[in-house]
Amino acid sequence: MTTADHITAAGIRQRPRLRAWTRGVLAGPLAFVASSILMAGAALYLPEGAAGIDNLVFPVVLFPLIWAVLFLYALLDRRLLRAYVVIGLVLASHGGLIAAHLGSVA
Repeated sequence: MTTADHITAAGIRQRPRLRAWTRGVLAGPLAFVASSILMAGAALYLPEGAAGIDNLVFPVVLFPLIWAVLFLYALLDRRLLRAYVVIGLVLASHGGLIAAHLGSVA
């Protein structure tokens, strides 16, 4: 065991620098990609407005809010694995929705 390791109360050995990098990757690029996929997928299930473009405009306008929520959740969640699972589920569900829609159109 090196001085860079840390033992938790449960006896699990952790490396703070690795944990910081994995949290940074989750909060940075993965949260951005997840919010982009969520924005694209939201256009499929939001209702069209009177002009027929509300389902396209609302996700684009709300993109900064979606990204901020995912970013802050990734930074503030105490359990890093749970944050990866939640953001992974967002990616998988909306990615599947987009794939199903593109498969039915073609």
